[in-house]
Amino acid sequence: MSIYLTAILKSKTDKIQELKSILDNMVLNTRQEEACEKYELQQGLEDEAVFIFHEIWKSKEGLDAHNQQSYIKEFVEKAPELLEEPAEIYLAKLVY
Repeated sequence: MSIYLTAILKSKTDKIQELKSILDNMVLNTRQEEACEKYELQQGLEDEAVFIFHEIWKSKEGLDAHNQQSYIKEFVEKAPELLEEPAEIYLAKLVY
């Protein structure tokens, strides 16, 4: 069963470019993962400090493996100094 994930991140005002650079690197690396079906990054139009990931993973095991990658672990470690608040993560299954 595919896993659908939406993550909403709010950058600290003075960290937007630094965060975006890290997120860009995550996109480039993650899209090469075998279990990744979709990994899109969006940035808010009205608030450039808001970043939204839309992801689709082939399985929970694939998502778990993704979360063990060095570039994800590095982001998680730096997140407290980059983000205004903890990321909101939503896991879902496709209904239609």
